Amino acid sequence: MKYRITHRTTYAYAAPVAVSHHAAHLRPRDTDTQRCLEFGITYDPRPDLTTEHTDSFGNRVACFSIQQLHTRFEITSRSLVSIAAGLRPEPQQTPPWESVAVMFRDPVAVDLLDPCQFVFRSPLLTPEPVMRDLAAPCFPKGRPVLAGAAALCSLIHRDFAFDPKATSVTTPLEEVLEKRRGVCQDFAHLAVACLRSMGLPARYVSGYLRTRPPPGKPRLQGVDASHAWVSCFVPGFGWVDFDPTNNCFTSLDHITVSIGRDFSDVSPVRGIITGGGEHTVGVGVDVEPIEG
Repeated sequence: MKYRITHRTTYAYAAPVAVSHHAAHLRPRDTDTQRCLEFGITYDPRPDLTTEHTDSFGNRVACFSIQQLHTRFEITSRSLVSIAAGLRPEPQQTPPWESVAVMFRDPVAVDLLDPCQFVFRSPLLTPEPVMRDLAAPCFPKGRPVLAGAAALCSLIHRDFAFDPKATSVTTPLEEVLEKRRGVCQDFAHLAVACLRSMGLPARYVSGYLRTRPPPGKPRLQGVDASHAWVSCFVPGFGWVDFDPTNNCFTSLDHITVSIGRDFSDVSPVRGIITGGGEHTVGVGVDVEPIEG
C-alpha cells in the first residue's frame, strides 16, 4: 500500500516576530514494514538557516531558523510512503506480563537496554499509583502481556470519550483522567503511563491515519491531524503497536512518523520566538491512498 501525505502547519502572529527557531518531526520512519520513498519540506518565509539530524530515538529532525520580521509562517511536508503488512504475535501466545516486567528490574540484560529506557517516567508522564489502579484489571496474574495490552486498549476506548474540545496539547494526564475525555494524544499518553505503571516498556508513537477509508469501512477518529498510538514491548518479538483511540492494533491505515517517550520527544513542529504576541496555529493533514 502506498500513501501520498501532505502535512501543513500555519502560524499567524498578532505582532511581528523578529526571530524564530523551530524543530520538526515530519519525515516518516523507515521500519521493517514501512519505507519513506519521497520526502520534502517547503517553508514560507524561507528560513535563513536549516539543518537536519537523527535524534536518539532514530527520528529524523529538521531544524530551521527565521531571522527576519514575519507575521505568518507556514511549513508544509510532502511524503510518499509504502507500507506492507507485518507479522504480529498471537496475544495469548505471548509471555505472562509478570515475567516481562521482572526482566526490566535491576540488573537489566544488555540486549534489553533500548526498551528499558521506556519503562521509566518521562517529561510528560509519571506512572502514578492511579495509573496502576486503572491498568491492574487488565493484567491479572499470568495474563499474556499482549493480551493485557489489548484489554487496556479496549478499556480506554470504552471508558474515555473522544472530544477534540476537551483538552489541549498542554492538558495534564490527571485532568484527562478526571474528565474521562480527550483526543488521541491523551489516550496514547494514558496507555503508555498505565503500561509503565505495571513495569512494562511502552513507547509513544506519532504518525498519520488514512484520511479516506476503504468502501464500507468507518472513518477512524484522529484523521484530520497527526495521530498518536502506543508500542508495547514483547520479548522474543519486539514492539507491537496498538491504537486506543480506535480500539485496534495498528494496520495498513497507520503511518509511523516518530517514536519517543511521550509527545515532548516527537512534537510535529515546535519552536521558540521573539515577539509575536498572541498567535494561532492551523494544522491540516491529508493522507491519500495510491492504488496499484
